[in-house]
Amino acid sequence: MIIGLIGRNCAGKGEVSNFLKSIGYHYFSLSDIVREETKSRDLSLSRDNLIQVGNELRQQFGPPVLAERVLQRMDPDKNYVVDSIRNPYEVAALRKRSNFRLLCVVAEESLRFKRMQSRGREGDPQSLEEFRRTEGQELTADDPTRQQLEATEALADVTVENNGTLKELEDQTRRYLQRLAAGIKRPDWDEYFMNIAQMVALRSNCIKRKVAAIIVKDKRIISTGYNGTPRGLPNCNEGGCPRCNSLGASGEGLEDCYCSHAEENAITQAAYHGVNIKDASLYTTFSPCLLCTKMIVNSGIVEVVFSTEYALGDVPMNLLQQAGVKLRQHTP
Repeated sequence: MIIGLIGRNCAGKGEVSNFLKSIGYHYFSLSDIVREETKSRDLSLSRDNLIQVGNELRQQFGPPVLAERVLQRMDPDKNYVVDSIRNPYEVAALRKRSNFRLLCVVAEESLRFKRMQSRGREGDPQSLEEFRRTEGQELTADDPTRQQLEATEALADVTVENNGTLKELEDQTRRYLQRLAAGIKRPDWDEYFMNIAQMVALRSNCIKRKVAAIIVKDKRIISTGYNGTPRGLPNCNEGGCPRCNSLGASGEGLEDCYCSHAEENAITQAAYHGVNIKDASLYTTFSPCLLCTKMIVNSGIVEVVFSTEYALGDVPMNLLQQAGVKLRQHTP
């Protein structure tokens, strides 16, 4: 899950962040990116400077730049909390991840000002009037590159109040996370296995095309393969295949290609290690060629799921259908 936090000064976003970090969430703050940039310019970390630098970054690189930079640092298998979201474009960028939710923390103004006074951070307003003036600069703006707290708050998926104790705030957050976790969607099996196949393809050393296939039985991967030169020969990207290294047109000179195909390697690897693939399914990033199709049929594989259709694939696909092998294209 990715939990984004929106809230006005000293509403309690930091306390929610601390709670999420205590239960294993990894922390990012969009403000930290602005602070890094402000320090690199040898400017003091006053609130005015931070606002100015943040606006300049949005003007130069686009309104969602801070969120995009944070997304680049995220791994897909971890939980994250993202603090200091202040612009609707940042929310839109983060919502590209289906597991993102925006949580708004609210508290009474007088209480928020007292909290700011007690923390004593450099550059903080020293009077309630200055506090209001500074905050007013962040609430609305006609310029889409500037901070727009009000519009961003309106995009929140849930709001929690922080006018009471820290325990009450944590309990509210905990209940929301429990509801959210119950509704999270996992990848279906096709997406799961095809994503793995795409990762396997990165092992290919073919300089023409990277292809992978995995063989699955009872929802377990029992063999994998990617295209490349046979065992013991120089790799394709080391000059091992003359046809590929000539960089000729696709579909030409296939009879001179030294590289074994991904489906071929997945099947032969199973045979090499004595693994039974009868009644299995094969996931491949490209639909199989004629040679691989004949191997698929004769090996007893009963289903082929492919991502991209091979340019010369009509005859192989017709043959698979004639042989009673199920054929499906997986479109993410």
